[in-house]
Amino acid sequence: MAAALARLGASLPLPPDLAMCRRVAEHAEILGYESVWIADTGAGPDAFVVAAMAALVTRGARIGTAVVPLYTRALPVHAAGAGSVAQLAPGRFILGVGVSSETIVDTWGGVPFRRPLARMRESVGVLRQMLAGERVTFEGKTVRTRNFRLVSPPPRPVPIYVAALMPAMLELAGEIADGVVLNWIPPEAVPASIAHLEAGAKRAGRTLDSFEVAAFIRTCVTDDVGAVHATLARDITGYTIVDVYASFFRTSGFAEEVEAVNAAWKAGDRAAAVRHISPRVLDGLGVVGPEAACRERIDAFARAGVTMPVVLPFTASGAELRASLLRTLRAFG
Repeated sequence: MAAALARLGASLPLPPDLAMCRRVAEHAEILGYESVWIADTGAGPDAFVVAAMAALVTRGARIGTAVVPLYTRALPVHAAGAGSVAQLAPGRFILGVGVSSETIVDTWGGVPFRRPLARMRESVGVLRQMLAGERVTFEGKTVRTRNFRLVSPPPRPVPIYVAALMPAMLELAGEIADGVVLNWIPPEAVPASIAHLEAGAKRAGRTLDSFEVAAFIRTCVTDDVGAVHATLARDITGYTIVDVYASFFRTSGFAEEVEAVNAAWKAGDRAAAVRHISPRVLDGLGVVGPEAACRERIDAFARAGVTMPVVLPFTASGAELRASLLRTLRAFG
């Protein structure tokens, strides 16, 4: 087997099943993954609950949320959840936050999806104070709190990472965050994203020297590329019909496919929408195939400037989930 990557994270399976997440978290650390990451899908299980479980079954791996939506919890609830996990894993917990999407925030949660940049800026600033154990009063454009103090703050500082796709949010991440979470990005688009991070950092009078660039990479080591690509195409279609991802995919070089997918979807032809996910989109947004090819593709992310490639293992619909996930994780451990 080829030499392991120096720093690599593992994302717990989606959709997350608690028993499976526990096994994957334990196994990932045994295999040598530096960090374990948990998404909040908006429909459970709760990201902080899963993070706490992962903290209890690991000893040295960092535990990160990637990400929890800012709109769906009040800031004191964010701080309490993050602070609790950080007590279980002192110095190992990362709070990753994002603005999520209108579907999760407004349609599911009934919360207006407004002023995402202001919401992110204000929330990160307030959360830093809360997690530091300060008594916080803040009246902003999008959030407010009065006389709040966390009863049991974490024993060590909690880094805050920001999920970002488009230039304005990337620049804000470079300005205010400790790291960024990239998603559904081809390695060829990473340098442009880093340029925006650098612009934001420069505006704040700092550099990206200690800044972490994490990228979530949907990965499947498999001999049945066709079946896995079929699953991946359906997943990508679901994101392509979301405005912010459609815009991001256009800037990543997939404008023709985005227009075709959305036209078919609006016409009610779901099957045709999926068929418009071309091979170059599949190869750009997923890492699927034999182990050597997958390793080379993930190496491309590191060469492009990603400091923490995160393997998000997935498999074909109907496949034996546990065996497939473990095959993918073992290929890089």
